[in-house]
Amino acid sequence: MGSLMEFKCPNCDASIHFDSGAQKMKCPYCGTELEISALKAYDDVLRKEKPAGENWEKEAGSDWQPGEKEGMVIYSCKSCGGEILVDKNTAATSCPFCGNTVIMPKELAGDLRPDWVVPFKYDKNSAKEALRRHMAGKKLLPKVFKDENHIDEIKGLYVPFWLYDCTADAHMRYQGATYRSWSDGSYNYRERQVYAITREGTLDFHNVPVDGSSNMPDELMESIEPYDFKEAVDFQAAYLAGYLASRYDEDAETGKAKVNKRIQASTTASFDATVRGFSEVTVQNRTINLIHGKVRYALLPVWMLNTTWRGARYTFVMNGQSGKFAGDLPVDQGAYWRWFGMLFGIVAVVAFIAAKMFL
Repeated sequence: MGSLMEFKCPNCDASIHFDSGAQKMKCPYCGTELEISALKAYDDVLRKEKPAGENWEKEAGSDWQPGEKEGMVIYSCKSCGGEILVDKNTAATSCPFCGNTVIMPKELAGDLRPDWVVPFKYDKNSAKEALRRHMAGKKLLPKVFKDENHIDEIKGLYVPFWLYDCTADAHMRYQGATYRSWSDGSYNYRERQVYAITREGTLDFHNVPVDGSSNMPDELMESIEPYDFKEAVDFQAAYLAGYLASRYDEDAETGKAKVNKRIQASTTASFDATVRGFSEVTVQNRTINLIHGKVRYALLPVWMLNTTWRGARYTFVMNGQSGKFAGDLPVDQGAYWRWFGMLFGIVAVVAFIAAKMFL
């Protein structure tokens, strides 16, 4: 059992990794497959050894258990400061965030152990195909980019996320108005009726994600949501084998500012949508209290694809569970201005015809 925790194949002693297709640990050399559950018994033993007084209900994550960090190292990029967690058999050749090739190892220390992990379901080939589909049909994409495009690197990365649960207790007050117009032949009348509107209630939020890495653009991470957390499993280090894992550098307290904004916006939109049937609505007051908050620490699967074109670096990401893809593409300026000119010409012709009709 000790050899399995070092992620060695019991058949040929080579390094094994988690295979997203088989959802098992698999040896790339002899094909031996192992169920993740085979490693769970040792994990259970480590859990029982946790220090007295630790309470997982009040704090996301826990300390790494004795022996669990063995065989795992941290690579720190001297260019952008990004840090990734890998098993000692992984040869990191470049930083997934900035592409810098000078990466120095150091020992793993300090960070909390994740509560959950969502395993990869899509492989590297799926990420390549997703990029091809992402570029297909883009009229303003430079043809030479598509023809010459080559992927500098594709990396499977477990990104650290804080998952927040809470209840939003909301009290809203609005002023609504309706208008009615009529005429009696001598006079025209317009009536305005004003209403005081109140809304109150609670909304429950579960597993609202906020990434804990300052190196990951928030808009990219949000664009590949959602994740299905029904498929999240208790963390086991075995899931990291064959992949990279970013360490969080923004703690749960830092993430609260972001999650508060997301929950407040969702709550506001939900309550505002219930105020209907008025000609105009003015918000008089909003009070939203977030209560019963809990937070978990999880690693979520992301494929990162980087490509360079004309000196610019383009980063694309794919949800490793759902396959949802996102990333910015260059714009052919010549095609853009041709398209703009054609659109402007069409608008001008329509305006000219409309003007003629009313002369």
